[in-house]
Formats: sequence, structure tokens, C-alpha cells
Amino acid sequence: MKNQLRRSRDNRWIGGVCGGLGEFFGLSPFWFRLLFFILLLPGGLPGFLPYVLLWIIVPVETGE
Repeated sequence: MKNQLRRSRDNRWIGGVCGGLGEFFGLSPFWFRLLFFILLLPGGLPGFLPYVLLWIIVPVETGE
């Protein structure tokens, strides 16, 4: 099966976006959480908007 971008069911804090990105790219979700946190600092929108869009667009992984 191809490696598809999915929100993680197991490795999640809020929506599973960072866990899914970490699994997709083969990195620790910590780095994606840190990136979104840093992007939140200058006023919120640069980090909040992409996270919410990914939360809406990327489907949750199935239990297969």
C-alpha cells in the first residue's frame, strides 16, 4: 500500500495532523508540532490557518 497522508488516530494531541505528517514524511511529529507552534507566535494566523485547513482536508486513517 502506498504511503498516504492521513491524520493519525494514535499519535495525536488535537486533530492528529502532526502525527499524520510525521508518519507520512518519516519524521518525529515533534518537529511538525514545533513548526506549527513557532508559526503561531507572530500572531497566530500563520500557524493556525494551515493546521485547521489540514485538519479539514486530510482524512483520518482507517483502522485497517
